[in-house]
Amino acid sequence: MISPRMEIARLHSAYRRGTCTPRDVAERTLAAIDARGRDGVWISVSDRLVRDAEALDPADRDRLPLWGIPFAVKDNMDVEGWATTAACPSFAYSPQQSAPVVRDLIAAGAILVGKTNLDQFATGLNGTRSPYGTPSSAHDSSLISGGSSSGSAVAVAAGLVAFSLATDTAGSGRVPAALNGVVGLKPSVGLVSTRGVVPACRSLDCVSVMANSVADAAIVAQVIAGFDDQDPWSRPLPVPSARVASVSLAGVRLGVPEVVAGWGERGEEDAWSRVRADLVRAGAELVEIDYTPLLEAGRHLYGGAWLAERATAVSVALEEDRDDVDPVVRQILAGAGAMSAAQVWSSMHRVWELRREADDILRSVDALLTPTVTKTYTVEQMRADPVELNAQLGTYTTFTNLLDMCAIAVPAGSTAAHVPFGVTLHGPSGADQELAGLASALADAVDQDSLMEVAVVGAHLEGFGLHHQITDRGGLLSRRTMTAPRYRLYALPGDEPRRPGLVTDLREGARIEVEVYRLPTATVGSFLRGVSAPLAIGTLELDDGTAVHGFVCDPTALEGARDITAYGGWRSYMAAAADDLNRAADAS
Repeated sequence: MISPRMEIARLHSAYRRGTCTPRDVAERTLAAIDARGRDGVWISVSDRLVRDAEALDPADRDRLPLWGIPFAVKDNMDVEGWATTAACPSFAYSPQQSAPVVRDLIAAGAILVGKTNLDQFATGLNGTRSPYGTPSSAHDSSLISGGSSSGSAVAVAAGLVAFSLATDTAGSGRVPAALNGVVGLKPSVGLVSTRGVVPACRSLDCVSVMANSVADAAIVAQVIAGFDDQDPWSRPLPVPSARVASVSLAGVRLGVPEVVAGWGERGEEDAWSRVRADLVRAGAELVEIDYTPLLEAGRHLYGGAWLAERATAVSVALEEDRDDVDPVVRQILAGAGAMSAAQVWSSMHRVWELRREADDILRSVDALLTPTVTKTYTVEQMRADPVELNAQLGTYTTFTNLLDMCAIAVPAGSTAAHVPFGVTLHGPSGADQELAGLASALADAVDQDSLMEVAVVGAHLEGFGLHHQITDRGGLLSRRTMTAPRYRLYALPGDEPRRPGLVTDLREGARIEVEVYRLPTATVGSFLRGVSAPLAIGTLELDDGTAVHGFVCDPTALEGARDITAYGGWRSYMAAAADDLNRAADAS
């Protein structure tokens, strides 16, 4: 039931049908986390997740909008009974109460899985600045996850949670969303309480939401939004609806940069061109705009007044020269000490001037549209040049909060090199509801590479002989899950590579383990040509009630085949068979 696109509606549908329970989801979530091992995603995982799931009252299922939905929290937010570390062990403290956003989610029925890793003190956009490990992209372990909300993005993209809370000051809730192929919703500054959040730049900080769809992000945002009179930075802004209105892009004016520089070598520029073409076909008007004033504003985040504000937030940790302060974080924040009060005020005045220019630009269009990032990097590249490459990641994100905008980062398929690509819509403060509608329409309009999901049950599983036929074609793992309880699995006779056969059995069927991959349409044909009788690609029903294409077997080919349904899947059966061979060899 762990779904890659572990979406709220799917989980609620499965709960209503009785095909799974919150306890089932909790147990499988923990198993999935354990299977990934030390991946740098988590700083702490709940030891009471199953109990919390069991404690949910079924009578509340249709009343609470997030009943039974697993989520994660970036570990710069307070959760009662958990340490808040901000990815600095010596900074950790034990809060007396949870942040309001966390309390609101739990009151809405959500179940907390754990607290996720981050660039220390939320200082970074790359995900490599934490003593708790380095999460990598959910799609390519050699690539950075993005940050600072690294663990929050990977947890969603890897199907470990349905949504996560992140924070966003310079793009921390959007850059990792783009690099992992998920949605990153950054609300207007002050719309969501930041009380109980370790500040980066308190005047700019936002609690953001990562999810697998704009619709899910909107549901979560509605739960946590609202004026908090105990938060001095909270503002009485319109609370967006949980329901995203369906809008047409026909006639919508989107302001795009006249020139985009700094493209990577993995097909990012072509992906941007494809998105633009898709939007034009959907009826949108792309208005080229000079982004110079916006980009200038963004440079003030680390080169102006707000660097001093950021350093102030963690001054105690810096002054005590603690060994666990990341050296790059220390280097960046040390620059604040050389700034004079005159420089601080000069920077602030200039940004306020640029806000006026940005307001004029926003009035000329319905929203701004940019690539979220223009280039990704390997972990090794980022470690070799951590400051300059990090700055490049924030080219189209650092200006947003400084210019008092809301934003939503949306996945837009993948590049020719099969890495996720994303775009961001930016709107004026208070336009969160309207922006969500545009973002949802944009997500529907852009060509998501026409990805086709294929469920594999045997030799194409990761670690087995034919797995390369998936990866060679740009296949990305969506999730590891189970079929609905209506199938039986057989070990077919024949030579290597050994293969199983999956057949439907409505009376005595069981759940069978599968891996679901997303294949670009352009490579599906060659993959299908390699499937030979008695196997074929049919339609499989998964444990969450959804249907995908997947391997099935002609029942007439089962003569001489061994029924291995009791093993629950091909991987378990092959492991048991190997143990039998080893014991036989030892006995001889």
